[in-house]
Amino acid sequence: MHIVVFTRSTPDTAAKVEVGADGKVTWGDVATVVNPWDEYAMEEAITQAKNHGGKSAVIAIGPEMHNEALKHSLAMGVDEAMRVWDPALESTDSLVYATAAAAAVNKIGDVELVILGKESVDIGTDQHNYQTARKLGWPMLSYVSKILDLNFDAKTIKVERLLEEGKQVVTSKLPVVISVMKDINEPRYPSFIGIRKASKATIPEWSLADLGIDAPTSKTSILSYSNPPARNVEVEMLQGTPEEQAATLVERLLEEKIL
Repeated sequence: MHIVVFTRSTPDTAAKVEVGADGKVTWGDVATVVNPWDEYAMEEAITQAKNHGGKSAVIAIGPEMHNEALKHSLAMGVDEAMRVWDPALESTDSLVYATAAAAAVNKIGDVELVILGKESVDIGTDQHNYQTARKLGWPMLSYVSKILDLNFDAKTIKVERLLEEGKQVVTSKLPVVISVMKDINEPRYPSFIGIRKASKATIPEWSLADLGIDAPTSKTSILSYSNPPARNVEVEMLQGTPEEQAATLVERLLEEKIL
């Protein structure tokens, strides 16, 4: 029985991301990090696999730069890692990603649970989570803050979902896809032995042919990237009494159409 988690390498959230002269997005020489949301998914996959006598596997979809995220996963304690890449996946949308993700899960086989981070910080979206579940034909449980019960024999799962209105407890049949919040656990730090072992690991690369699929046609395309227009910032110290300062501030906010 396998529990699968997906990950990717992303720019550090403190990095300065901009569009270079060649029209491509760059973050300079800043090293990439594991997508922060994925660490909670990895921790949960490791814990649940250990508790239920299964195996955890991590998959990245993308070029070789994502091997760093995979090795971090192995250092944390994930059992297996693999990467999906094919020239046909270059400049594709989330639906193509989901198609490849679902095919990779099916290739592993014997998967009852897929755990995903809430979103990817570099693209700021979670639509690929739902699309992956749809491609698999499995239920999707999002915003999971706690797994209350997981029974692989009965093929059921009960989770707590964290919503704006409060908490919701739901059950589902396995197999299922879930996306997790940071409240679900505290990700472990990779051990020194784990880091050494992961550094020597060879990450297998699966092509679309290996998955037995062709890349579907992207429904969207990116025409170009551009930096936001520069803004001239001026600092003004407001004078007068607190009441006069407040009135001036409101006037300035109205001028800028903030209010």
